[in-house]
Amino acid sequence: MAGLELEFAGIKMKNPVMVASGTFGYGEEAANFVDLDKLGAIVTKTITLNSQEGNPPPRICETASGMLNSIGLQNKGIKDFIEQRLPFLAKFKTPVIANIAGETVKEFIELARILNKEPLVKGLEINISCPNVSHGGMFFCFDPKATFAVIEAIRKATSLPLIAKLSPNVTDIAMIAKEAEKAGADAISLINTLWGMAIDINTWKPKLGMPTGGLSGPAIKPVAIRQVWQVAKAVKIPVIGVGGIMTGDDAIEFFLAGATAVQVGTANFVDTQAPIRIVEEIKAYLAKNNLEDYKELIGKVIV
Repeated sequence: MAGLELEFAGIKMKNPVMVASGTFGYGEEAANFVDLDKLGAIVTKTITLNSQEGNPPPRICETASGMLNSIGLQNKGIKDFIEQRLPFLAKFKTPVIANIAGETVKEFIELARILNKEPLVKGLEINISCPNVSHGGMFFCFDPKATFAVIEAIRKATSLPLIAKLSPNVTDIAMIAKEAEKAGADAISLINTLWGMAIDINTWKPKLGMPTGGLSGPAIKPVAIRQVWQVAKAVKIPVIGVGGIMTGDDAIEFFLAGATAVQVGTANFVDTQAPIRIVEEIKAYLAKNNLEDYKELIGKVIV
């Protein structure tokens, strides 16, 4: 696909549009609606070492220009992923990036070692920033030293490209990103969801079972673009832009801010064809503006 191909953190992709973890299942769930071979990469739902039941319902509620979710990383663990999920993805040429989370550094290390042996997995997205759990990995994303320690430990455990997924719920995102880079991350993914809460005024109860959750969708796009812009200037490794991307124009904004690739998340719940449509809209933008390659846009915002 002329003008859209790239090699990202050592991963060859046909275009810079991925699907975000937690919004696309493991790929099989969406395969009846989306041609997986037209995606740049599939980022899986978060995988933990052992199975997790997740948070109590309700887990999702709609908000103005977005949604709150509190899933709690529900999954059946790494063994199920390898035996039941990966075989289906072997049918496609699209790179698979496994999103992993652990409650301890040792769990992250074990996950990395196991997945390092799987040829189909082309990279790891390290989830140290999910706001839907009340313990474990939550700790790593707020402390620069903890971020460095966990990424460094994972780096020693695998030869796979490492993408550090960071939380926007910090005071200095660039500082956290630089620690991840220093520890051996090959790329930065941001942003994860913003902490939020909604209350039912009829029952006076929170709309989520936790009762807080992660805010995603168009409402968070300005925050995401600002943090991508800050981090892209602070690190030398590539950045993935995530947060409220609904159209090709949204993706273009992230490229101009400094993102090398983007992930489409909440849009998948609204339009199953969103990632493919966004690819086509990026191509149309390039043609309209006489650009041969989308990389001509990266970091070119005029400030």
